[in-house]
Amino acid sequence: MTTVVQRWILDSDHSDAAMFVETRAPDSPRGPTVVLVHGGGGQGTDWGTTPDGRPGWGDLLVEQGFRVHIVDRPGHGRSPGRTPAPAAVDMTARVFAPGARSDHTQWPGPGGVDDPAVRILAASATGLPADLAAAQRVDARLLVSLLEELGPSVVVAHSLGACAAWLVAESRPDLVSAVVALEPAGPPYLDMPGTPLRLPAGITAAPLFDGERAAGLTSVPVAIVESDTSSMGAACGPVADFLRRAGVAVDHVVLAECGLRGNGHGLALELDNREVLGVVLDWIAANARTPFPLPDTGEHS
Repeated sequence: MTTVVQRWILDSDHSDAAMFVETRAPDSPRGPTVVLVHGGGGQGTDWGTTPDGRPGWGDLLVEQGFRVHIVDRPGHGRSPGRTPAPAAVDMTARVFAPGARSDHTQWPGPGGVDDPAVRILAASATGLPADLAAAQRVDARLLVSLLEELGPSVVVAHSLGACAAWLVAESRPDLVSAVVALEPAGPPYLDMPGTPLRLPAGITAAPLFDGERAAGLTSVPVAIVESDTSSMGAACGPVADFLRRAGVAVDHVVLAECGLRGNGHGLALELDNREVLGVVLDWIAANARTPFPLPDTGEHS
């Protein structure tokens, strides 16, 4: 049996900012606790049922005994301050399933703007905040508040959501057992004219660390996961290199080298999402600072 609890965490610095948190817990949870952070235009439901109706990572993690906390970052999903998203279907198709690559075989549909799976995902899409640096500072404060309640946890973040994970791990490494970044935002110092998408601090919009060396992140195990057909995957190597130059030990996990091919940017949504999660859990079991045994299911050998 799974217990589901939903609540908001308020930001003490901004009375109008809040983070929605959905907690899913099995009867006998095992460690570590996992916090799932969605990407830039997404929301917490991205970790739920996939567009074609299969279990998402939230369900799959609970199925294997983990206590999971799924957040809606402020201004996204069920959190206050939602920003309209013009041309959401076009953007969603372009990022997740353009339909132009025959080697993108794991997306659950044909791709393109007429694909039902694309349209379902786009229905929950949210635009980016105008001040990305300010938004990331709020994201980080609220994630720290959550982790102060939970204790040390593994933070799994997708795409632009990884910025908040970097900020939290640098400022409060004591609360982060590991960071798994699924195709994090990049490359470093990204600047897309005409959009709010700028990373003036390297891999974040908000300042990350003093000088060129990390202080907190150097003690946190980090994995960056890259697929082989995503237009966003090319940023993974440069982001890993940026962190290494700052003194952070990073494992760059390339799914194709693990025998998983045909994935795009939506790793938790695609047909082999269970297998991709298996690769992530193998890494967490070997590297997270909160050790735990994997179940003997044959999926994580």
